[in-house]
Amino acid sequence: MSARMEVEIPTVASRFVASFLPLRNRNLRVYLSGQVISLIGTWMQVTAQAWVVWSLSHSTTALGLVAMLGTLPILVLGPWTGVWADTLDRRRVLVATQMGAMVLAATLALLVQTGAIQVWHVYIFATLLGIVTALDMPAQQAFIGDLSGMEQVRQAVVINNMLFQVSRMLGPALAGLVVAQLGAAPAFWLNGVSFLAVIGSLLMVRADQVRRSGAAGLGGFSEALQFIRDHPLSQDLVVSTIIVTFFGISVMNILPAVAGQALRGNADVLGLLMGASGAGALAGGLFVVPLTQQIRRTGLVVGGAVIWTGLWLAVFSYATWVPFSALAMFIGSLAFPVVLTTANSTLQILAPPDMRARLLSALLMVSFGAQPLASLLVGYSAQVLGALEAVRANGLLMASGAAALLALRPTLRRWEAADNRDEAFAASSRPDGDHRTVETRPEAA
Repeated sequence: MSARMEVEIPTVASRFVASFLPLRNRNLRVYLSGQVISLIGTWMQVTAQAWVVWSLSHSTTALGLVAMLGTLPILVLGPWTGVWADTLDRRRVLVATQMGAMVLAATLALLVQTGAIQVWHVYIFATLLGIVTALDMPAQQAFIGDLSGMEQVRQAVVINNMLFQVSRMLGPALAGLVVAQLGAAPAFWLNGVSFLAVIGSLLMVRADQVRRSGAAGLGGFSEALQFIRDHPLSQDLVVSTIIVTFFGISVMNILPAVAGQALRGNADVLGLLMGASGAGALAGGLFVVPLTQQIRRTGLVVGGAVIWTGLWLAVFSYATWVPFSALAMFIGSLAFPVVLTTANSTLQILAPPDMRARLLSALLMVSFGAQPLASLLVGYSAQVLGALEAVRANGLLMASGAAALLALRPTLRRWEAADNRDEAFAASSRPDGDHRTVETRPEAA
């Protein structure tokens, strides 16, 4: 093993400890405490909603359509939501989106509990929640940087991702138990209540935000696109994220069919598979991310992580025994946070202070915004070929796409972690236009 690729255990341990230093920040700690409770409720609803659609339709196409409608607003509204998040008070934006999502969850719970729910109802609610999500995601991602500061934004993003994975592990597992024992409605009610935690935390924190002054229109978004065009590393990160989300995350949309048809299970099996994926990603955030940070060739790490996940999805597609299926899902998910946290934190570090939300919105728009097409394609493929065959195709395409990117993009192969500091210094030194720093304080009692 070369000296450059050598991993020193003491350094890994110190990085593991250092990755939690942002939690000394009271505001970040309070916000993330409320956020993780809300996210557990959200994943409970995601799981319960998928099972309701599958129970009503037994159609993978319907599952894909629901996922498409939930992510289409990210693509359509992306040019504006990032600009708004850079211009408006992000904390107030987040309070409004959480309240909107809470109302939608309660209404959907009422429809399920009364037995009035139809598939077309879910289509409408998925679209409305997608609009709320499109407004929420750029503001939420940039708000992490507001709370932590740029000095600790990388560690803060990793912690936020780990908590997301905790919720993705616990939420589906809890939903599987609740749906199997009590029905789907309680899962939606519990999600509605969980939003009170994050709303309360938002009202308690204060954050420093560099706001953009000027029109909140397409001109502001074009500046973010220009930044990505001028920075090859940003392009590589965006494309890597697209590959992961298009071929990897879209597979989650047909897991109800995998659980119900291929594995002949019920909501418990669905919860186990989704929970195993969340557990793998959590373990990846805790142990794999600090380990890979010791490898200087960060670009090779990112490309290798995508290939790893794709190949394990292919392995998962051959499993017909539930424990092995869950194990394959766990192992494949270990590399997910390497790609997503690297892209998120690196873009925030490289971006001018008043452009962070717009860059993150562009990343979300072209990656998660591609989910409408990905969801329809994977749903249709599962309907025609079978659920496991569709998973296999996605996994092989994912690994092949990452290998092609590494072969065609020398900037990605040569990228080292030290390069971030040089580009970040250049970004912070260039004029950023007309902006102002504001402090977001808690609401008066």
